[in-house]
Amino acid sequence: MSDTTNNLSEYEAIANTLQRYINGGKSGRSADMKPAFHPDATIHGYLGPDLIAGPIQMLFDWVDQNEPATGLQSWISSIDLNDTVATARLEAYNWSGHRFTDQFTLLKVEGEWKIISKVFYLHP
Repeated sequence: MSDTTNNLSEYEAIANTLQRYINGGKSGRSADMKPAFHPDATIHGYLGPDLIAGPIQMLFDWVDQNEPATGLQSWISSIDLNDTVATARLEAYNWSGHRFTDQFTLLKVEGEWKIISKVFYLHP
């Protein structure tokens, strides 16, 4: 198998991990997105003037408190891959009426890509 083929399968695996995250937003159930995250994952970003920083459970709680984001549209604008470490940028529109730019750090853990950190920008 060539490096290009290996990289393509890794990019697809990362995209699948990010899709689990999006699926949880669309369903409004954090249980649908939890498999995308490492248990020690963190979240950081601003909601207005307030800094949100801490364990990823903060995201899960927010998702469970909101209605399903059935109109959510998203796309991956970039993935940068270095063997077992990756970064990805995702654009999300109409997530409970909000637009987000998410930047993720991922780590390949026991053969699976897991989100280690999520840093977000809430567009005004």
